[in-house]
Amino acid sequence: MSGAIVDEVLASPGGDLAVAAASPWRLARRRLLRNRVALVMVALLAVIVALCICAPLYAHHIAHTNPFRSNLDGTTTVNGKRVPVMVQSTQGLGLGVTPIGPTWDVHHYFLGADGQGRDVAARLLYGGRNSLLIGTSAALITCFLAVLIGVVAGFFGGLVDGVLSRLLDVVWAFPVYLLAISLSTVLISRGFSLGPLHVTSGSLLLPITIIGLVYIPYVARPIRGEVLSLRRREFVEAAIGLGASNWRLLWSDILPNVVTTAIVLFPLMLAIDMLTEAALSFLSIGVQEPKASWGSIILDGQDVLYTRPAVALAPGIAIALTVLALNVLGDGIRDALDPRAKLRRTDKDT
Repeated sequence: MSGAIVDEVLASPGGDLAVAAASPWRLARRRLLRNRVALVMVALLAVIVALCICAPLYAHHIAHTNPFRSNLDGTTTVNGKRVPVMVQSTQGLGLGVTPIGPTWDVHHYFLGADGQGRDVAARLLYGGRNSLLIGTSAALITCFLAVLIGVVAGFFGGLVDGVLSRLLDVVWAFPVYLLAISLSTVLISRGFSLGPLHVTSGSLLLPITIIGLVYIPYVARPIRGEVLSLRRREFVEAAIGLGASNWRLLWSDILPNVVTTAIVLFPLMLAIDMLTEAALSFLSIGVQEPKASWGSIILDGQDVLYTRPAVALAPGIAIALTVLALNVLGDGIRDALDPRAKLRRTDKDT
C-alpha cells in the first residue's frame, strides 16, 4: 500500500479500507473536491467561459450591436436620451471626437466604446472566446507533442535521445517571446502551407501553431527527465525481465506515470499561452482585425487610456482573473495528484 493511500485511510473515519481500494484517479478527485480554493477558481473559470460563450447572445439580443463594424456616426441611449457614440471633443480647438464612456447599462455600451465606436463589452466577450480558444488549443498542442517527444527521448535513449534533445535545445536557446514574435512577423504577411492545409494570415490557426510550438521544450524536458527516472525503477525492470515489449512498457508502465505531470502542467501552460497570445495581439502580430482578443482590445484602448480607461482595463482585468484562476487550479491539481508535494513544501517552509 502506497504512502498516499495510507494517508487517505488514516484520515478517513475509522480508517475506511474502501478508500484504500479506490483508484488513484478517484483519490485525486476526492482531494481536489476538498480543496475549496481550487473549487472557487473552477467556478470563476466556469463563469468566465460561460460569459464568453454567450458573446453572440449579448451582442445581438441584448446590446443590439455589431462589435466588428465601425460605428463612428452611430448613436445610443443614455438616461433616456439619444447621444452620439463618438462625442465631439471640447478640448483645444474642439477637433476630433472622443468615444462614449461606460454607461453601466447592459443594453447600451455597458463599458463604453473604443476608438472605432464599437461596443467594448461585446468585443470583450468575443475577444475572450478567441483568447480562450487559442490558449487551450496551443496548450493541447504543446502538451501532446511534449509528452510524445519526452517519452520517446527518455525511453529509447541513445541516438534518438541525442537528436531530440538537441532539437529541444535549439528551441530552448531562443527567448520564447523573441522566437514567437519572429515567427509571427514572418508568417503574418503570407501564412503558411502544410500539404493540403493552407493557413492564411488572419486565421486563428497561426497564433495557435506558433504558441503551441515554442513552448514544447518547457514541457518536454521535465517529461523526459521523469521517463529517465521511471526507466530505472524496479517495476519497469521487472516488466522487462518478464519479457514485456517496448510498446507494452510505454503504454502500461511509462505513460500512466507521466500523464499526471502533463495534466498538472496543462492549466499552467494554458495561462502562459493566454499571456503570450495577449502580448502578440497587443503588438498587432497575433489575432488580426476584424477579429478580437483581449490583447488586441488593450491595444485599441491604448489611445484612449486617459479619457476612457475602461477600454484597456476591462480586458486587462479579465486576463488577470483568468490567469490567477488557472495558476491556483494548477496548484490544486498538483496537490491532488501528488499529496506528498504539499507535505514537502510545508516541511521546507518550516
